[in-house]
Amino acid sequence: MPQPRGQPVLGIIMLYMIVEHFRNDDPIPVYRRFRDRGRLAPDGLQYISSWVDEKLEHCFQIMETADRKLLDQWITNWSDIVEFKVFEIISSKEAAEKIAPRL
Repeated sequence: MPQPRGQPVLGIIMLYMIVEHFRNDDPIPVYRRFRDRGRLAPDGLQYISSWVDEKLEHCFQIMETADRKLLDQWITNWSDIVEFKVFEIISSKEAAEKIAPRL
């Protein structure tokens, strides 16, 4: 069962939305590396799910980890062929609870 999410604190599992842009709008090197070497994620970084735009230029990926450094290691494994934007995310339910006192 996942641990509660919140501020990035050691041991708290955080969700991340990663927006990947395939360099030169070319998905072939990305899919070739994935086919040949796998996800290249270090232990402790868990892939949740992903979606790719119809033009095959961007991937939108959800990952989770209790250690942001693991996400950075994974990004390093792909940064020669992918540009990354990373967002810490929470569920819609968590967002509603967080904003409720201000309503």
